[in-house]
Amino acid sequence: MLIEVVKSKIHRATITDANLNYIGSITIDEDLMNAANLIEFEKVQVVNNNNGERLETYVIRGERGTGTICLNGAAARKAQAGDIVIIVSYAQMDFEEAKKFKPSIVFPDSGNKLVK
Repeated sequence: MLIEVVKSKIHRATITDANLNYIGSITIDEDLMNAANLIEFEKVQVVNNNNGERLETYVIRGERGTGTICLNGAAARKAQAGDIVIIVSYAQMDFEEAKKFKPSIVFPDSGNKLVK
């Protein structure tokens, strides 16, 4: 039996921009991507703590060290700069493997920088 579990999570990141005139996706600072074990074009769920919106999109690599979290395209209508979001990816795995699996969870500071 396969089950779906949390693989990666960026908890309480701040939206830095919302770009309606882009093709789509969420741009994430490469430092945050690496820390959360996310790859470019990976599917993610974005949960907006400010307005309750939930959406699915894919990751685009943002410039390292900038703290960028930008919703692009139609998703830009679901958040605005300053909103707090949770970004989650999931993986399917065998039930027994899932019991032992530890997700990569990142808690950035208010500027979306990694807390050391």
